[in-house]
Amino acid sequence: MDATRTLHRLGRTRAFARLGRAASRLDRRIQRATHGRWSVLGRPRLPQLVLTTTGHRSGQPRDAVLVCARDGDRWVVIGSNWGQQHHPAWSTNLLADPHARVAVDGRTVDVVAHLATDDERTRLLPALLAVWPGYDDYAARTDRDLRVFVLTPAPA
Repeated sequence: MDATRTLHRLGRTRAFARLGRAASRLDRRIQRATHGRWSVLGRPRLPQLVLTTTGHRSGQPRDAVLVCARDGDRWVVIGSNWGQQHHPAWSTNLLADPHARVAVDGRTVDVVAHLATDDERTRLLPALLAVWPGYDDYAARTDRDLRVFVLTPAPA
């Protein structure tokens, strides 16, 4: 079994979600320092990015390492928060200020985010699930709808 399939299988478990939450601070530091080229697991095996938002209360930059899917030149991310009952802080930050930055594949891009419409969500969710099937399990663990955001490169 290859490493990605193993990650997909493990990613559906509650234990993996707890481990992921615990390792996320270190992972953010490694990813930030390497512009997304390295993670706590070595070279990323899944498509991912480092999203930098502006804290809606603090006004300070906040980083989140997220698995992503592509939609043309745009990135798509989901606020699963490992299936916890509350939305992740980065998603609340994007609702307050949609201007953000992504570090991906060794480059940094300014983006503007929007919450996916119902039609976009229906079209994009299969791509997110193909990248990380665990999102189905995370959605089943919570009563909230998982927010799906589309990150579009900002005009130069």
